[in-house]
Amino acid sequence: MTATLTTQTMNGKPVFAVPAKSVLNMKSGFRHKLLCDGPTFTAGSACVYSCQFCYVEDLMRKSPHMQGIDRPHEEVVVRREGANDALRKQLAHSNGKPRYPDPADNRVLYMSPLVDVAGNITLRDETIEACKLILELTHWHIRILSKSNLLPTIAEALAEHRHRMIYGVSTGTLDDDLAKSFEIGTALVSRRLASLHWLQDHGYRTFGMICPSLPQTDYAAYALYMREAIGADRCEHVWAEVMNVRGESMTRTVNALRAAGYGVDADRLFDVSTNQDAWEAYARATFEAHTPLYRPGQLRFLQYVTKATREWWAARVGAGAVLL
Repeated sequence: MTATLTTQTMNGKPVFAVPAKSVLNMKSGFRHKLLCDGPTFTAGSACVYSCQFCYVEDLMRKSPHMQGIDRPHEEVVVRREGANDALRKQLAHSNGKPRYPDPADNRVLYMSPLVDVAGNITLRDETIEACKLILELTHWHIRILSKSNLLPTIAEALAEHRHRMIYGVSTGTLDDDLAKSFEIGTALVSRRLASLHWLQDHGYRTFGMICPSLPQTDYAAYALYMREAIGADRCEHVWAEVMNVRGESMTRTVNALRAAGYGVDADRLFDVSTNQDAWEAYARATFEAHTPLYRPGQLRFLQYVTKATREWWAARVGAGAVLL
């Protein structure tokens, strides 16, 4: 499977296409993050955005989807050609009858583990069509996460199914300029949050995603600001996470912060990244600042654990720790 360069560009990046043999993963590891009940959908392998902390490059390093691409992962968009046709085949038999017809099968599907589903109008429209297929052929619910401000337009297009759609935007900071330094090409944090509030004001189901969060000088104040900013009282659940370290993501993020003039933040992140005890203290402080602010069962704090740290985190599963 070799990616083919198209004549299209998206968000200033060249677009490569690979045949969409499979876009639905029924046993995704994202189930362990509690973001879904197994199923995920993705129509791409490289995003229109270029977040410096992105883990996808590391995941896709040996993927056949990257064959024939001689550019860094963050500099290209890789789309799965015929994604929604492939989705229909995975959801329905050749005679058109659904493969998952049980009305009691209300599993939550997550969009998307690899790329942003609403990074521009074209992708938004593709996502709307994919959602319509899923809503037509299953009784599943759909959780959508984005760093764009286009989710309200998806919600309006699918308004008749509002009880089966759950929307969220992710951010680990409320500072537009700080976010722009390491989330390249995304919608401003302020616009993302405004779109989340619109969804909440209009009665749509929402969830919070506070990540990635940098080391702080005042964790309690940070957690409170973030809770208020996402309208947590109107979120079904709230996920939170510190920086997810994969491949060169930490180095890229530190360098991006420093290049944008955020030297103090860069130094603070570098310091915890080079000392395991400091990293663990940063993660625990972030978690403990969040826990008092949420009703029981609402917080889902994602934490990669080691043999040495597992016991501490396992004792706090009841407070919202999700061990990965």
